[in-house]
Amino acid sequence: MKPDCGVVLAAGEGTRLRPLTQNRPKPMLPAANRPILEHVLETLVEAGVGELVVVVGYKRDRVQEHFGPTFRDVPIDYVVQDKQLGSGHAVLQARATVDGPVLVVNGDRVIEASMVEAVAKRFATTGSPALALLEHPRAHEYGAVRLEGDRVVDLVERPAEGAFRLINAGIYAVDEALFDRLETTPRTDGELGLTEALAAHIDGGGRLEGVVTEGLWADATYPWDMLVLSRAVLEANRASHAQTSPGVHVAPSASVHETAVLEGPCVVGPDCEIGPGVALGPNAALGRNATVGANAIITDSLVDVDTRVGAGSTLIDCVTGQDVALGAGTTVAGGPAEVALDGRIFHSEDLGAVFGDRVRVDGAVTAEPGALVGPEATIESGVVVDGYVQRGARVVR
Repeated sequence: MKPDCGVVLAAGEGTRLRPLTQNRPKPMLPAANRPILEHVLETLVEAGVGELVVVVGYKRDRVQEHFGPTFRDVPIDYVVQDKQLGSGHAVLQARATVDGPVLVVNGDRVIEASMVEAVAKRFATTGSPALALLEHPRAHEYGAVRLEGDRVVDLVERPAEGAFRLINAGIYAVDEALFDRLETTPRTDGELGLTEALAAHIDGGGRLEGVVTEGLWADATYPWDMLVLSRAVLEANRASHAQTSPGVHVAPSASVHETAVLEGPCVVGPDCEIGPGVALGPNAALGRNATVGANAIITDSLVDVDTRVGAGSTLIDCVTGQDVALGAGTTVAGGPAEVALDGRIFHSEDLGAVFGDRVRVDGAVTAEPGALVGPEATIESGVVVDGYVQRGARVVR
């Protein structure tokens, strides 16, 4: 029996993506110019899913208000994970809502419908739980998998660098027996992981099908990954508007001055206004109602909803939150950068700057590579921004 229900895990906060996630959950961050979660739901619908169950938690109103009761005429049920106690715990919250086999996917990762279809087909053919696998050059950064034939014989949570090439792609097809297994799986440090339950299934003699897939698979762990994610979506031609020229996607309601130059891949969202002499792209994404002033340059950047970029500004490797105002002559020169985040120092990351929601930047401000500016901060004219600026701070020259 082929699973008809998709369970989407979208309760996580995404603390390592701060300041971008201080006002919304990670799945609602943009991949190009629409939320990551929208890409995920679209993929499930394209794969033939007839029912969606979204597990929400942190800032769940942002998810529910955006999507409502349906997505592309497919009904959505929301279940709440009040405390983020692991992926297995999240799946358990859906137990009373689902009936029969289900597909389980992460709500913060852009994937292709063909991957979901392959896992669903293998489950329907064999009747055994199935897991999507993917070759990845940095398998040590993800959960790795040991495969014998078509059977997964080991799930390795923290593999040594270079020891594996196949990773767990986070796409599962399972039956209702998984819920019983989750109930009896011991928790680690108070958290219940989905992979721990599947490992227990293997250890008990159960079969877990491994389905090697390929295609678009992109996620974001740290702020600079948002640029990689956006670039992957644009390169895969997954922007939400038709192309006006090769690789250039412009919403019909957007206004682009005749002297502006747009280089693909790039996307301009609804109700955007692009001024004269603007150079946009490659790898630039503008969310709905963004405004770019005359002679600004934006490349390799992600500009979110309702953001205003002043005339003569230069943004390279830049990520903005929503409703950001960057004054005339703002300069973000791009990476590589050293970034202090999550108690670590990251070296040579391609990040110019991150501006959280509702940041206000006066004119002639320069952001040093790797600058992180928290929501509602104000940066006055002539300031050179470096390091981390706290939420609501005012920085003066």
